Amino acid sequence: MQKVNSAIALAKPKKGLTPLQRIWILLALSLLSIVLYMTINLGNNLAYILPHRGYIVLTMIVVAFAAGASTVLFQTIANNKILTPSIMGLEALFILLQTVFIFYTDSFPASWLLNIGKFLLESTLLVLFSVLLYRWLFVSVKMNINLVLMVGIILGTLFRSVATLLQRLMDPNEFSILQSRMFATFTRGTPELIFFTLLITVVVGVLLWRMRYCFDVLALGQANAVNLGINYRQQVTVILLLISILVAISTSLVGPLTFLGLMVANLAYFISGSSQHRYLLPVSFLLGVIALIGGQLVLEYGLNMAGTLSVVIEFVGGIFFIYMVLRRF
Repeated sequence: MQKVNSAIALAKPKKGLTPLQRIWILLALSLLSIVLYMTINLGNNLAYILPHRGYIVLTMIVVAFAAGASTVLFQTIANNKILTPSIMGLEALFILLQTVFIFYTDSFPASWLLNIGKFLLESTLLVLFSVLLYRWLFVSVKMNINLVLMVGIILGTLFRSVATLLQRLMDPNEFSILQSRMFATFTRGTPELIFFTLLITVVVGVLLWRMRYCFDVLALGQANAVNLGINYRQQVTVILLLISILVAISTSLVGPLTFLGLMVANLAYFISGSSQHRYLLPVSFLLGVIALIGGQLVLEYGLNMAGTLSVVIEFVGGIFFIYMVLRRF
């Protein structure tokens, strides 16, 4: 009998790490990257260096959560692991807003371009655009996600075309200012703006965490979700609103990052070892923190700032996107 039990025990496949254990490992790596970034080459001027690095870390934490959570949830309701919220034209609208603000710079004081009022205006316009688009399409086409995505792509192209037209009419000095705002920069936000976005992120994160089991049901598809008692239209509208808020504050804070969410979300599906959102959301967030802070560490102290983090992320993310598209065919 003991031999039989031993044989059965040997025949059973060995279990790997549980999703919770993987989260703890990623959390440890995230904390390690933060500690290294905050302590390497401090120098003598600690009163300036520590707060400056702290603000950068907080900015990256906000962006990591916004990119990871928004992409995972968007792919859940769209039932497609290639799509991201940026495909809806939000980042193209952000670039158009930046172009309009700088094109009419005489109408706005220079200091206004960096204060919280501009951030609120940009975020509000981005969220209103999303809400109006979703509500109009969902009422007209009865929650046809494919049509929503197609309209988002068309509107994104329209926004980019208008922005390009205004950029061609710009003064060269104004265009040079615009170029610095068209690419993601993690040192742009003021302390007040960073803490404000952090507060919004925490509130949205709490709401999403309370809805985590609803996401698992929505991932089964519209028909199954309705059969299980989910108010599909209401829940998807709320989720899209929260996604829009996350994308809006992230884009307004640092600029467009098209492929960060795509990478961390798809890596989260592979690394988490579970399809439940109570594991996917933390894993995607922690992967984003590791990618941003770890990437900044490598660029600053390993490559002597041989490149810009946002450019590297977009380059690697573009390759990753092409790989995913080719893998589906």
